[in-house]
Amino acid sequence: MSVIELKNVSFAYPNNPVIKNLDYEFQEGKVYAITGKSGSGKTTLLSMLSGIMEPTSGYIVYNGYPIDESDKYAYRSRYVGVIFQEYNLLPKFTVRENIMLSLDISGRKLSELGSYTNKREYVDSLIREVGLNPDEIGNRRILRISGGQQQRIAIARALSFQPGVILADEPTGNLDIDTSIDIMNVFIHLAHELNRCVIIVTHSPQIADMADIRLDLQPFSKYTSK
Repeated sequence: MSVIELKNVSFAYPNNPVIKNLDYEFQEGKVYAITGKSGSGKTTLLSMLSGIMEPTSGYIVYNGYPIDESDKYAYRSRYVGVIFQEYNLLPKFTVRENIMLSLDISGRKLSELGSYTNKREYVDSLIREVGLNPDEIGNRRILRISGGQQQRIAIARALSFQPGVILADEPTGNLDIDTSIDIMNVFIHLAHELNRCVIIVTHSPQIADMADIRLDLQPFSKYTSK
């Protein structure tokens, strides 16, 4: 089922068109890899899907509703989880605290998220979901875990409010290939087992080949798909 759609979307900076007349439907339960040369609009497209930027023309629809007509804060904090290349975790906080903070910002009640007795139990379930042991790392400060573990915690943080869409901008860009494959397998699990729609921007052909669908953006938003 389609969860997020591009409807004749275009975007241009002053005197610099980047995306032109792009139509596409992203389905739940699939991993999408967006590739293309620098300047083809990959990060711009991800920014529009996250609601950070607005199309110059056209519109983006989430679950049937145009996001430009919705509460952008609520959209970004409850319906789409964003993961960055630099992780953007808070180093002064522990692993658990980083995830709990995201949950608190979303405003989601624990009762909406499943049968959990407290926040710690729920947060520990997210840490396990990304393949880590909360008893080992839950109370560690962020800089006391590895880069691969930090990216997994960034994914857990994005999952904290159970968004329907996961957006990731070069999530394996700072990692070695073996760790990158491990992280990609987490995304595949989220899509195939938990029915999330996962959209990843990547420069890595090997990572892109692991996705269900690869969209190769060309200048002015022509794309090929496989």
